[in-house]
Amino acid sequence: MHDDGRYDDPQVTGFGGRRSAGGDVSRETDHSTWSGDSSHPSPVVGRAPAVRGEAAAAPGVGPRGDAGRAAPHADSVSPPPGSGGGAGTTDPTATPAGEYGATEVAETAYVSRETPTREEDDPPLAMEAMRAVQILNPSGEVTMPRPERTRVMCVANQKGGVGKTTTTVNLAVALALHGNRVLVIDLDPQGNASTGLNVPHHTGVPDVYDCLIDSVPLAEVAQGVEGIPNLWCVPATIDLAGAEIELVSVVARESRLARAIAAYPGHFDYVFIDCPPSLGLLTVNALVAAQEVLIPIQCEYYALEGLNQLINNINLVRQHLNPSLDVSTILLTMYDRRTRLADAVEQDVRNHFGDKVLQAVIPRNVRVSEAPSYGQSVMTYDPGSRGATSYFEAAQEIAERGVKESR
Repeated sequence: MHDDGRYDDPQVTGFGGRRSAGGDVSRETDHSTWSGDSSHPSPVVGRAPAVRGEAAAAPGVGPRGDAGRAAPHADSVSPPPGSGGGAGTTDPTATPAGEYGATEVAETAYVSRETPTREEDDPPLAMEAMRAVQILNPSGEVTMPRPERTRVMCVANQKGGVGKTTTTVNLAVALALHGNRVLVIDLDPQGNASTGLNVPHHTGVPDVYDCLIDSVPLAEVAQGVEGIPNLWCVPATIDLAGAEIELVSVVARESRLARAIAAYPGHFDYVFIDCPPSLGLLTVNALVAAQEVLIPIQCEYYALEGLNQLINNINLVRQHLNPSLDVSTILLTMYDRRTRLADAVEQDVRNHFGDKVLQAVIPRNVRVSEAPSYGQSVMTYDPGSRGATSYFEAAQEIAERGVKESR
């Protein structure tokens, strides 16, 4: 057996090379069957024997006592002449393998690869706290780039349950926490975006329905979001469910929302319009009012099936009602890294849309689903979670892309 630093003369034991009075060997070594015959494999592969009380003789040796790993040049040590490489015929004048390893560790200050790096050594709670501070930005010093003009983004997909409302709320909060003035228009009769931002939207509250049907100024129905100074929301009530029928006979029914946004006296950096899961007049109003379309796509097959119809409708609106409309952003949501399907959907979407797909991908995360029950976004509910981190990265990417396009 080649002397690779794992076994030596039974009388020379331990990493420090000291002799044991009783010739004791590690209990991991089968002493009764151990011999110098190189044809017999070592009883324990990949572990070095350790004598009781001498485990700390060589600093830098890994937790498993792997002396072969601790000495970077251990494989280059040749057996003494005439020894034949046998483990039982070691020259008594030669330096024991354990002593060589300790000397080499001292000279090269080698650290076992099992020793964690500085990032890995940080406790998980400390890393989560760092992410939370970065996302919440309590000092207000860190800001995301602000666009030169207002970016009106319509978050649309006629398939339900793909994350439109969740994406709208969390992107708006992330941008508002980092210095941007943001307005969220809830155009879904379910009013989920209003719930996520903790804005009252019960019957009798002035809402977007009044703006579309009665031409009430948008500034009169917009409400400030509690705890986030730069964020406002135009709520939606159940009254909006009948708006599509009432808009049929209204003059210029497709551009009612566009005129309301244009007449708003204040300036916003971003206006997010949360669309209902349909391709009716409410969605058409949002497409006419917007300059950009953000499409959240769930990483499943059904989400891809309806995408073609949505693109066709966007093209029709561009041709007849809003020539400046552009599908600028695709965001992959509910990504489950454990499945091949999610990876296949991601590859198909990236191959088809190219650079329009954000590099940030939103994973499945229970914190994202829990946050609305507390009237919060995941950014404020659990800022250190993976869901909050992913939406923060998506918001940052959207902000940086907007600045590059304006140049």
